[in-house]
Amino acid sequence: MTLYVRFAAHLDAALDALVAAGDLPAGLERRAVTVEPPRDVTHGDLATNAAMVLAKPAGTNPRALAEKIAAELGKLDEVSAVSVAGPGFINLTLTDDTWRGELDEILKTEGDYGRSTIGAGATVNVEYVSANPTGPMHMGHCRGAVVGDALASLLEFAGHKVVREYYVNDAGGQVDVLARSAHLRYREALGETIEIPEGLYPGEYLKPVGEKLAAEYGDRFVGKPESEWLDLFRKEAVASMLVMIKADLALLGIHHDLFSSEAELQAAGKPEAAEAWLRERGLVYDGVLEAPKGETPEDWEPVELPLFRATQFGDDQDRPIKKSNGQWTYFGADLAYHFQKAQSADQLIDIWGADHAGTVKRIVAAVQALTGGKTRFDVKLVQMVRLLRAGEPVKMSKRSGNFVTLADVVNEVGKDVVRFTMLTRKADAQMDFDFAKVVEASKDNPVFYVNYAHARIASLHRKAAEAGIECPNADLSLLDTEELALVKLAAQFPRVVEGAALAREPHRIAFYLYDLSAALHALWNVGNDRPERRFLLADQPGLTCARLFLARGVGQIIRNGLGLMGVEAVQEMH
Repeated sequence: MTLYVRFAAHLDAALDALVAAGDLPAGLERRAVTVEPPRDVTHGDLATNAAMVLAKPAGTNPRALAEKIAAELGKLDEVSAVSVAGPGFINLTLTDDTWRGELDEILKTEGDYGRSTIGAGATVNVEYVSANPTGPMHMGHCRGAVVGDALASLLEFAGHKVVREYYVNDAGGQVDVLARSAHLRYREALGETIEIPEGLYPGEYLKPVGEKLAAEYGDRFVGKPESEWLDLFRKEAVASMLVMIKADLALLGIHHDLFSSEAELQAAGKPEAAEAWLRERGLVYDGVLEAPKGETPEDWEPVELPLFRATQFGDDQDRPIKKSNGQWTYFGADLAYHFQKAQSADQLIDIWGADHAGTVKRIVAAVQALTGGKTRFDVKLVQMVRLLRAGEPVKMSKRSGNFVTLADVVNEVGKDVVRFTMLTRKADAQMDFDFAKVVEASKDNPVFYVNYAHARIASLHRKAAEAGIECPNADLSLLDTEELALVKLAAQFPRVVEGAALAREPHRIAFYLYDLSAALHALWNVGNDRPERRFLLADQPGLTCARLFLARGVGQIIRNGLGLMGVEAVQEMH
């Protein structure tokens, strides 16, 4: 049990004691009660808002209640001092031995330190990437892919059961364009000289697709009407694109559990089933959309369409689920897809590009309607990434048609650099990816700075072994206040994990690792001016072993955090 979990239990026990003594009424809601580090470190090690939260429902004065809670907490052996501040905040200072015990806990639990049960086994469907299957992955897809994958790992670590899903948009007009583009490459593979007209996909990545089709079907579809080959070429081209997409994602260490096809969803009648379900509940009706705002187009005429009552769930207007030609709207198909996902998950998360921001309200309304508001649903918007090289915009790739491929970037700077960099800013904030800066050996480059911290720790242990220093155990009482400050920061990792999981924000792990690494570097650098503060002291093996254990604990936290990000901790810097 980690320190913050343990003190939350101590606080619960203190409140129970006050209830038993008649100082607090029974049955008060405690979910808003927290135990966390105080904002000002001079106030102590832990703070709780218990008195502030409970005083009003208890019908008592917050400061008076705080004094009673403080008296109970002051009885703990782990607490060296307790004080009440302001209107009723309670600050605790813990004994040094308590922090030494937490370092021991980190070393004992290793890769499980920070693992949480807050997810309580709930199934969370995380849908991410879901790029149109019309070409290789490009850097426009990369950030959402990394954010989604890291979030999935984070949620698993926090006690959820996670399904990683990719929604294949293979039923729209873009896959017909793909099929026509593949047909051109098919003809090219058979020796025809082709010109790619505007509107088709020009990328050379379709050449192997054309060659495969030519090898399999010969000239059977040359000169034939589109009706004879479009469906086949669509299916073959999409299958080839998915192979390419999965290979590109594998370069980032990303593997989905489930690939769901929009075409299969429609063929199985899922949109009709969703419509029927909503009609039974009066949530879909036949109506006429309002005329477009502003000047009405001359060809506009009112058409009766099936409309979802989105306004009933907070949207700006009711939304059509079918077009006038009877085809499903994108929203109608998407509604059915989310209905399908909600059948087997307790919570849903979609990772979308920021260009989809305008559709968030309607799909949130749909999920609320389809699940009766019982399914938590989050849409995380991810901003595009601007590629730079030494500050200058990167030119587009001729090979891929009009974009820089994910594979090119990973092959140049490496999977771990790409993944870490994608998590160094909040997902909905703009990001620049400068090829020079992401590999720069600088404190300003979080990728380097965190890796350098771990490499320093690994180097420290190698040097200790070379010096013949063996530490089967260590006397942690030799660690002083300056060194225990690093333990206090390391001990916050479980809290960071839970907070990041609850907020669906994996970038918090990257931010925390940077702070932890900075603290490690600062402590390390003290030894440059004060030799007695160095980690390795050949003439003081006992103190050296204690400091080696401290470094090992910090290294373990860095590895655990990087693991959630899908990044491997380096052992040495080159």
